[in-house]
Amino acid sequence: MSMPAADPALDPTALTLPADFTMAVDVVQQDRSALEQLLPAGDPAFQDLRAAAMENAPTLAAALTRIDGARARAGLAGANRKPNIGVDGNVTGSRNNPDSFGGNLPPGISIDRYQTRFGANITAGWDLDIFGGLRASERAARIRVDAASADAAAVRLDLISAIAASVADWRTLQQREIVLQSDLDAARDLARIAEQRVSAGLAPGFDSVQAQSLASDTQSRIEALSAQRAQIVGSLVTLTASDAATVMASLNKAYRRDDAASLPATTPAELLRARPDIAAAEARLAAADADIVVAARKRFPKLTLSGALGLLTFALGDVFSADTLVGNLGASVAAPLLDFGRIDAEIDERQAGAKEAFANYRSIVFGALGDAEAAYGQVSGTRDELAALERQLALEKDAEYLASIRYRNGLSDFSAVLNARRRLNGVRTGVALAAGRFQRAQITLWLALGGSETYR
Repeated sequence: MSMPAADPALDPTALTLPADFTMAVDVVQQDRSALEQLLPAGDPAFQDLRAAAMENAPTLAAALTRIDGARARAGLAGANRKPNIGVDGNVTGSRNNPDSFGGNLPPGISIDRYQTRFGANITAGWDLDIFGGLRASERAARIRVDAASADAAAVRLDLISAIAASVADWRTLQQREIVLQSDLDAARDLARIAEQRVSAGLAPGFDSVQAQSLASDTQSRIEALSAQRAQIVGSLVTLTASDAATVMASLNKAYRRDDAASLPATTPAELLRARPDIAAAEARLAAADADIVVAARKRFPKLTLSGALGLLTFALGDVFSADTLVGNLGASVAAPLLDFGRIDAEIDERQAGAKEAFANYRSIVFGALGDAEAAYGQVSGTRDELAALERQLALEKDAEYLASIRYRNGLSDFSAVLNARRRLNGVRTGVALAAGRFQRAQITLWLALGGSETYR
């Protein structure tokens, strides 16, 4: 897809890349298809919404339309290298003044006052493109088709990752609601115990108020989830071009999330082959090189062949007579003599465009490397955070149970139970959020590594 840069300093293969990703720890050597494990591929909501987006998403449709436009421009550039053949026909009527020819005409010669002329022609013109300017123009146009195709692939990856992230956020909200509902039930049980002890004169009324406050706080957290759900649904409506009812029907399908995906190993060199945004940037650099050639070829002569074959007669009945056949054939050469620096300026402009394309290419390459390093680090960090919170959760459960037993037996006050319950609630919510961040990080890694299949 790419062609060597005319300027060695603009050669994309000259970039020095590290051999491995520093942040990639605990990875498993697998083929690229293993990257699919980083997505919620088994989630029926993700499957439904992904399929809907691939069929109806406006952003993807726009990207595919840009490919069609690039192909049309490439077809036009290719057609410019071929002869241009046309056809025309005409009928011309005229009125003459015989006196304008004088009165001394030879015997038998007269001038018709009215004349009608019939004609038809086939014309042809062809730029021979001896010095390759048109070939370079066609090459640049075809390379831009590759760039548009890579752009569409990048849009597709962004779309899939955005849908996966939204589905992951929805599952996280569902898990948070389960946790909060369990916390609410426990808080209400605690409030009943406190009320019983207050009624029996074994505890102050403040204990009952505190217990009810804890239950109200948990209830408010449950109610707050609805706004986040609405935001997720609205985002998915935009991404998939589906109505809210269809989106919610998919999201409400049951699914048990699995956070045990292994981390696939890859290298920076593989990243260059996999990411479509890098492929698009490389294609634009190659097209910019071809544009320089197009501008440089304007310094050379342009040889054009032209010809016409037609019929010309003053009587309609003689149209197909051999005597009416006329034709011409010619060639022309045009070359710049004094352009006062116009071509040089255009070449300089195209060279500046190539340098900009190379700078953009480098920026995208190192941006991709940074994305991958950050994503590997995020997956590792959120996985460790989740494991630590799960260990803490087991300890907080024990602490809350012991505090509750001591309170029931009159060995501690209610504040110890309340504090233990709040810590347990916080850690349970933290585990749900950390699990969501871990899955989000896996989706980010999938996108950073260029998706599940090698682009080139």
